[in-house]
Amino acid sequence: MKFRKFLFVFFVFSLALTYTSFAQEKMTTEQWQNEMNMLTEKKTQLTNEVNALKTDIANLKAQYVKLQSPDDCMKEVYALLGITSQADIDNFRNLVNALEAKIDRKEMPKEDRQAELNQLKSQKVSYYPEFFDKVHYQLQRKLDAWEVKAPEIQYTVVKGDCLWNIAKKKEHYANPFAWPKIYGANRDQIKNPNLIYPQQIFKIPNLTDEEKAHYDKIRKNYKPAPVKQDQTEK
Repeated sequence: MKFRKFLFVFFVFSLALTYTSFAQEKMTTEQWQNEMNMLTEKKTQLTNEVNALKTDIANLKAQYVKLQSPDDCMKEVYALLGITSQADIDNFRNLVNALEAKIDRKEMPKEDRQAELNQLKSQKVSYYPEFFDKVHYQLQRKLDAWEVKAPEIQYTVVKGDCLWNIAKKKEHYANPFAWPKIYGANRDQIKNPNLIYPQQIFKIPNLTDEEKAHYDKIRKNYKPAPVKQDQTEK
């Protein structure tokens, strides 16, 4: 009895499996056809891309054949820049390095350094890749950033002068409160800042930005003492 029951169950299971396989086989066939259509279309696309790449490669090869060799290219560059030998490049490099050293140590006058740079810029060899950026841009930026301080002024004291009035002069500080700067720079001649004498020659040093701001602030905040008025008794 149990054996028959087992056979029955096995038969039902086999029948269900056969039906399922048949359904799957039928679905797979439909999918297979769709897959084949998709792959065929993809193959066509890839074939077209391969043919396009082959055409590009052929064109590049044709262009490559027409290209100059590196040596020929350099010869053409040398001719355009007026370079006749490696010595021309070496000599120009030495000039550039020498000028850069002068600028770095701020060798005065600045105008002469600018003239030297302009002369280097005017030469065709300055457009050689090794020099172009340095000569036409880097060195010019260094020169532009080079601040030249005004020369120190010498002032001869005249009768009636005082440090306050000397500092007040427009050609000096245009600010009388900056008189301590003159006093400090001439302590070898000034024993008492209230006593100076005609024919003394004082150095008028330049003010730094910080000093200028300091003395300007003092002048701005200065409030003179009120003038006393005599009161008349009635």
